Amino acid sequence: MTGTHPHAHLHAQTRTRERRQRLAHEAARLIAESGMRDFHLAKRKAAQRLGIFDDASLPRNREIEDALREYQRLFSGQDRLDALRHRREAALRALAFFDAFRPRLVGPVLDGTADAHSPVALHLHCDDPDAVSRWLDEHGIPARARSRNLRLDHERACEVPVWLFEAEGLDFDASVLPLDGLRQAPRSGVDGRPMPRASALQLRALLAEAEIAAHAAVPR
Repeated sequence: MTGTHPHAHLHAQTRTRERRQRLAHEAARLIAESGMRDFHLAKRKAAQRLGIFDDASLPRNREIEDALREYQRLFSGQDRLDALRHRREAALRALAFFDAFRPRLVGPVLDGTADAHSPVALHLHCDDPDAVSRWLDEHGIPARARSRNLRLDHERACEVPVWLFEAEGLDFDASVLPLDGLRQAPRSGVDGRPMPRASALQLRALLAEAEIAAHAAVPR
């Protein structure tokens, strides 16, 4: 009897791993097709659709993001890549526009998982939160005010003002952080690590790399 235990345990682990993969891919499909960015909601909806209800089978957010990249690679094609490049080029112009606020690009437009529903997400840095509102007013850009909780580290979080506006036919989402936020990025809602972010210089390099890769992929 005892000899069957290791085999049963291995079988259970394999089943759990397979369920996690199925759930990750279903959640990724829901995100890609609906535009939702709430990974927790996506995995719960995926579990409901697949009839998998044990918590051990729920994938981590990073697993869903990896599955989303794979889904987009297989099914989205050139149209999504063109839309991503368009958003990154618009982001570059936005970084120049907000240069006085030490801006950084963050989110799906930076990490490459953006779709037709994704806003261009920016972090602006200023110790006077109203300065961004005045800047937008001076340039005739209507914006809607929101707020957002950002986790600074494992123990600290803060509520920051957010300005939502449209430009070049795209949605923009600009969070205003204090200047010392430049020293360390807030934590990502995906994996809890410091959030990837890019300056204008880094974004130009990313655009150049993508252009080189696109040329290399063209059949000769």
